[in-house]
Amino acid sequence: MTDKYRKQAVVRSQEQIATGIFSMWLEAEEIACSARPGQFISIYSNDSGRMLPRPISICETEQERGMLRIVYRVAGKGTEEFSLAHPGDAFDILGPLGNGFPIERCPQGKRAFLIGGGIGIPPMVQLAKSLEGEVQTIVGYRDELFLTNELSVNGELYVATEDGSSGTKGNVLDCIHENRLSADVIYACGPTPMLRAVKAYAQEQEIECWLSLEERMACGIGACLACVCQSKEIDEHSQVHNKRICKEGPVFRAEDVEI
Repeated sequence: MTDKYRKQAVVRSQEQIATGIFSMWLEAEEIACSARPGQFISIYSNDSGRMLPRPISICETEQERGMLRIVYRVAGKGTEEFSLAHPGDAFDILGPLGNGFPIERCPQGKRAFLIGGGIGIPPMVQLAKSLEGEVQTIVGYRDELFLTNELSVNGELYVATEDGSSGTKGNVLDCIHENRLSADVIYACGPTPMLRAVKAYAQEQEIECWLSLEERMACGIGACLACVCQSKEIDEHSQVHNKRICKEGPVFRAEDVEI
């Protein structure tokens, strides 16, 4: 587990990259330099009426500039506030949080599937940059694409859309089958139905699989037990078959959790 830092992070740039989807670069040197692919930050509102932070995954980092990027969807008042920020504004942030993807599971000579769906796509940018093995990124959209330029830089990119407007018509598994792809390890992040299907596919194909679970989080540090998933092992903190997604996760080995 990396050290956590809480600090005021200055917004350096922000742009809307799709309908309701925004990309923000923040200056946060300590967090940018210690973050691992798949970790997240908690961002605090500047409105005192909103006490709880919003957890947002780290899309990518530029350590030499001390910068990190988040790509998020406007889903409520908190993220709406973030979307209205301009360069020079600042937010209190905490991070890096959670356990990221085990990049050591894909060394040179191995092939990886990086599977992202919806707002689970952004973490795949830094992950693709960090792996030493062969990268095949498969991403699923409803219709409108985003982050495809970034994702195509490191490895092969395959796209699936629900309406068939780009790439394979269907979901990420349809895309894998259509292109006859294979891999030694899977890293996936996205909505629960997608992760459930990816887990079943990995078991069927006997492929090592790591899932980043999406869940509504409150504290972001494992204290409140608001974001739990069922697990095979008994959690040392709660003494039940649960894992805290924000603390033990968000990344888990697929067979260790029930989804």
